[in-house]
Amino acid sequence: MSESNTPPLYLLLISIHGLIRAQDLELGRDADTGGQTKYVIDLLRALSESTHVRQVDLVTRQVIANDISPEYRQEQETLSDKARIVRIQAGPDAYIPKEQLWDHLDAFTDNLLEWLNQQPRLPDVIHAHYADAGYVGVRLSNITGIPLVFTGHSLGRDKRRRLLAAGLQREEIEERYNMSRRIKAEEEVLANASLVVTSTHNEVEDQYELYDFYDPQCMAVIPPGTDLEMFHPPVEGEQYSFSRNLARFLNKPDKPFVLALSRPDERKNIVTLLEAYGESPKLQKAANLVIVAGNREDIREMDSGAQAVLKELLLLIDFYDLYGKVALPKHHKPRQVPEIYRLAASLGGVFINPALTEPFGLTLLEAAASGLPVVATENGGPTDIIGNCHNGILINPLDKEAITGALLQLLRSAEDWQTYADNGIKGVRRHYSWPAHAEGYLCRLRPLLKQGSPLQKKPAGRRPMLYHDRAIFTDLDQSLLGDPLGLKQFVELVRGNRKCASFGVATGRRLDSALGVMRKFNIPLPDILFTSLGTEIYYAPQLVADSAWSVHVDYHWNPQGVRRVLQEMPGLVLQDKGEQSRFKVSYHYDPTIAPSIEEVNAALRHEEIAANVVHAFGQFLDIIPVRASKGLAIRYFAHKWGIPVEHILVAGGSGADEDMIRGNTLAVVVANRHHEELSGLVDLERVYFAQKPYAAGILEAIDHYDFYRSCGVPEDAA
Repeated sequence: MSESNTPPLYLLLISIHGLIRAQDLELGRDADTGGQTKYVIDLLRALSESTHVRQVDLVTRQVIANDISPEYRQEQETLSDKARIVRIQAGPDAYIPKEQLWDHLDAFTDNLLEWLNQQPRLPDVIHAHYADAGYVGVRLSNITGIPLVFTGHSLGRDKRRRLLAAGLQREEIEERYNMSRRIKAEEEVLANASLVVTSTHNEVEDQYELYDFYDPQCMAVIPPGTDLEMFHPPVEGEQYSFSRNLARFLNKPDKPFVLALSRPDERKNIVTLLEAYGESPKLQKAANLVIVAGNREDIREMDSGAQAVLKELLLLIDFYDLYGKVALPKHHKPRQVPEIYRLAASLGGVFINPALTEPFGLTLLEAAASGLPVVATENGGPTDIIGNCHNGILINPLDKEAITGALLQLLRSAEDWQTYADNGIKGVRRHYSWPAHAEGYLCRLRPLLKQGSPLQKKPAGRRPMLYHDRAIFTDLDQSLLGDPLGLKQFVELVRGNRKCASFGVATGRRLDSALGVMRKFNIPLPDILFTSLGTEIYYAPQLVADSAWSVHVDYHWNPQGVRRVLQEMPGLVLQDKGEQSRFKVSYHYDPTIAPSIEEVNAALRHEEIAANVVHAFGQFLDIIPVRASKGLAIRYFAHKWGIPVEHILVAGGSGADEDMIRGNTLAVVVANRHHEELSGLVDLERVYFAQKPYAAGILEAIDHYDFYRSCGVPEDAA
C-alpha cells in the first residue's frame, strides 16, 4: 500500500464461532477451535503492526459459561494500542457449535451494529471469516455501504460433496451440519463481497468454482504467514519438556517419530494414518508414531465426532499391538506446540498431514519453519505450500501404501531428509511471512475504498421525532387489515402515544397504493413509510423521500437483467405496471409449474445478478436490490434516528417480513399467519405468536411486551 496520502484504515474482522482469545489458543479443543482461530488472531496482530492501519478490531461471540475460561466473557480484550478483540452477545450464554448459531446471527448483527454506532467512526472495510460471519457481514455491508471482504476457510458445497462421497446421506448431512443454510449464506456473501481472500489457488479452482457467484476476478490468493520467532529450527542444547509426556508411551523414546498434529476430526484422517503404521513393520522399525489430537479429560464427555475418532484410535492401537510404539498424549499446552515440532526435528522425524482435504495447511508451515520435512495430502492447500517450498511429498490420503512409502523415503534417506528440511526453512521465510501477507492484503483493499462512501454515521440536523425512544412497524395486508374493530382500537392506541413512539408501515405496495389503502381504512399517516418491500422510504408529513437510501439501494441494481433472465421461466407472469416500481420487479408465481425459489436464485446468480428474491403468500415473487428489504430498512431507520432496535416492535404476515422479524426487534406474528411462511420462527425468543388475528393480534403483542407503558417521554416534551 504505497500511496503516502492514504489515511490509515480502520478494519473490522468478524470470526464468530470457536473460542478466541489473544494468548494460549485452545487449538484442537473441538471442531470449531482450529486453524481459523489462529489465522484471525495472527492476521489481527500483523495488520495492527502496519503503518497503514489506524485500528483493527476482531469481533467474535461472547461466551459466558462455568466450563470455559472467564476470558471469553470479557467484552473487550486489548492486544495493543491498535488491536482489540471485541465480544458481542448473541443467543445463549453457553458455548455452542457453529451449526447451532444460525438462528442467533441476526441478533449478533443488530448487537454489533449498535456497538459500531457507539464508536468514534465506522470501519473502512469489513472482513468476514467463514459462512456465519459472511451472513453477518453481508447485512452490515448492505446497511452501511462499507465494502465487504470474505474468507471462507472451508466451503459448504465442497464439504457436502466429500461427505456424500464418504457415505453419509443428504438428510444426515443436513441435520448435522445445517448445510443448506450454510451454502445459501456462502452464495449470498459471494454475490455481495467486493473481494474474496483465499490462501491457495486450489481454493479458487476446486471450491469456489462450485458456486453460482464464482468470479475469479474478485479473488486474491494471499497465503497467510507464520510466526518465525515462535517456530524455528532446534537450538543446540535445547531441552524439551514435552519429551516427558512421550516417555511413558514409548519403549524407545529417542527414535525418530512421525508427528501428526490435529484435532480429533474424521476429516483429518488420522485413523488411516494409524492403520498404515500398524500394517507396516518397516515403518514401525524406522520410527515411533506420535499423534497429538487436541486435549481431553474424558473421551465419554467429548462430542460424538471426536469420541468416534479417539475410540477408533485406541481400538487400533490394541488391534495392531502398538503399545510402546505409539503415543497419544491427553494434554499439551498451546505454548508447547513449537517445542513439539522442534523435538521431532531434533530426532530426525517427519511431520504428516493426512487430511482428506486441507483448505490451507498452517501446520505444514509451522513444521517446515521448525526444520521438519513433511508428508501431506494432495487435496487442497498443501499443493501450493510444497510447490513453493519443495519441502516434502504429496500423497493420496486414502492410499495407505503411498503414506507408508513417503514416510519411509524421508526416514531412511538422510540426504532427502536434510534437503527437504533446509528447503522448508528457507521457503517459509521467502513465501509465508506475516508482514508480506499484511502488505499484500492492504494493497488489495485500496481499490475497494473508491467504490462508494458508507452511509452517514449520524444524521445531520435536528430530527423531527426527537423524543421518540421506540417505534412500531406493521405490514398492511394480512397483518393490520382484516379486523375492523381491532384496527379501530389499534389506531386509537397509536394516536394516543405519538409523543413517545414513531408509527411506521412496511409494505410491499407502492406509495400510491399504500396511501389509498390507508385512506380507505382511516389509518393515520405514518411517521415513516417503507414501500415496495423497503426499497423506498418516505417521511411524514410531506412524504419526503429518503434520497440517501435510494442511492444506497441502487448499488448494482439491474432490473433489465432481472426481466431478461426470468422472462422465459414457466409459472412467472409479470404483475400489472401498478405493482412495479423503480426498485421492484414483481411477478405472479404459480408453484405448480414455476421453478423453485432456489432455482430462481440460481438463475440470477448464473448471470451475475445480485438481488433479493422475496416469495410471499405462495403466489407472489418480487425481485429487489440486494441492499434493500424491510429488515434492512428497519435497521437503517434505527441507525439514522437513534432508536435502539430492541425498542422497535414489528408485525408481519409473510415471507417478505421475515428479515425484519429476525434479530433484536420485538416481533409478533398474528394468529392468521401462524402455520404459513413464518412458522419456522416459532422457537425464536423475541418473536411472539399471538392468539388473535390481524390488528387484534398486534394489540395483544403490545400488551405482551408492555410496549407503550415502557415509553420514556422527557418532561420538556410533554
